[in-house]
Amino acid sequence: MTTKGRAADILARRLADEGCRFVFGMPGGEVLTLIDALEAAGLRFVLVRHENAGGFMAEGAHHRDGAPGVLVATVGPGALNAVNVVENARQDRVPLIVLTGCVDPDTAARYTHQVLDQRSVFSSVCKASFTLSANAAEVIADKAVRIATEGRPGPVHIDVPISVADAVADAAPQLRRRPALPMAPAAGPDLDAARNAVRNARRPLIVAGLDAVTEGLSLSGIAEALGAPVVTTYKAKGILPEDHALSLGGAGLSPKADAILLPLVAEADVVILAGYDPIEMRSGWQDAFDPETQVVIDITHAPNIHYMHQGSVNVVGGIGRSLPAITEGCIPKLEWGDRIAATRAALEDAFAPGPDWGPGVVVDTCRRLLPEGTLASADSGAHRILLSQMWKCGELRGLVQSSGLCTMGCAVPLAMGMALAEPERTIVSFSGDAGFLMVAGELATAADLGLRVIFVVFVDRSLALIEMKQRQRQLRNTGVDFGRTDFAALGRAMGGEGATVTSRAELEAALEAALAASTFTVIAAEIDRRAYDGRI
Repeated sequence: MTTKGRAADILARRLADEGCRFVFGMPGGEVLTLIDALEAAGLRFVLVRHENAGGFMAEGAHHRDGAPGVLVATVGPGALNAVNVVENARQDRVPLIVLTGCVDPDTAARYTHQVLDQRSVFSSVCKASFTLSANAAEVIADKAVRIATEGRPGPVHIDVPISVADAVADAAPQLRRRPALPMAPAAGPDLDAARNAVRNARRPLIVAGLDAVTEGLSLSGIAEALGAPVVTTYKAKGILPEDHALSLGGAGLSPKADAILLPLVAEADVVILAGYDPIEMRSGWQDAFDPETQVVIDITHAPNIHYMHQGSVNVVGGIGRSLPAITEGCIPKLEWGDRIAATRAALEDAFAPGPDWGPGVVVDTCRRLLPEGTLASADSGAHRILLSQMWKCGELRGLVQSSGLCTMGCAVPLAMGMALAEPERTIVSFSGDAGFLMVAGELATAADLGLRVIFVVFVDRSLALIEMKQRQRQLRNTGVDFGRTDFAALGRAMGGEGATVTSRAELEAALEAALAASTFTVIAAEIDRRAYDGRI
């Protein structure tokens, strides 16, 4: 049935029908109708202090409710503020609908203030970019949702001209396309070869990544049926609960962990790459699999054009449908012996917290004291590499971070988005002091929203990872150190609680107080700037 309404209302209702509950952004005169329409459709508009942080809040909410994230930015500087988070969404496969206000074309022909080609900017970092039109509002809205969510998810941009948002348009839900089903591998010699290899495998191994995450898979059944250990990228932590005997945790950023994991990978006779996308991995994982000596079964949503590795059999399709087709009826003939258990023990030993105060003790204390099921976010930096090895995830997306782009300033807003979507869960955010300062203004947003997030800040007054690289190259210490900030006082000034800790006992007390607090808490853990040496 066709009904009439504003074009902005048609777009907003399509997002509501997709399950979107929140929209994040900062208003300008060009998007007032759009915000009004989104609120009318049942989406809660969350005013943020910066559009980039708003995009990460949208991602955080998406990780908990599964709906596409929605970000609104006004024309010009507002829109351009979002480029970082939009590219992050592209690289991390996050379905993000980016709505920007724009000047009407007739006006832009003569008017130049804040006018730029926003679609050209966003086309370079999005799966698609559209300009909303009144007569095609339903189709454009549906295309945006479908493109953002299908295949490899990612961001889609819609420019909304001022006059179009208010224009009367026809809503025609019958024009919406049904979602496509994930493809399964076609019968043929390649599928037969893959099945035969898995049936005869004696040392099978699974490496799981982003494509499997976007399908929300659990690998417990497949891993147990094959007796195969599972290595994940950082984004895929928890796809097999990390207390499982077959879980070897996350890999790709820590040379210390990779030195333990890569020899085991080389010993496998069959390697199943379950949605593994090497965008998260450093150069140590280039050509980590050898199709000359191993059967490498590469299952992805899109063809391999990165050349980080090669497969013996390449399957383009749904991970959840392809894995059973390849592994059905397999009976393990394992020769791993105690190798898997020994590797797990080696990883635990390599990243043990140690007796001395430092980042390892901070992570270990948080892991012990915070309730089971606590959700975490991590910013980029040395602390993230250590945290991602030590923080054990019992569920998918139990630890979220910027894995492809590795941008700073993401942990605080990611945690806030998760807390909005699941307010009953305990949420902890881990940031370095530099990354935290990039988004400190969003503490005011946390206060406005009444969030109870625990923000842990590793305070070493240095860009520790970069400073470590300077020393390794015997370069001068330049541009990596900064002065003292009282982060605890900053938390209190912004409407929350704050504590500075320099020992395990002080951190334990601060965490207990934070769990009982009615507002957010900033915990500043002061550590030595060289505390990561030998740890990651």
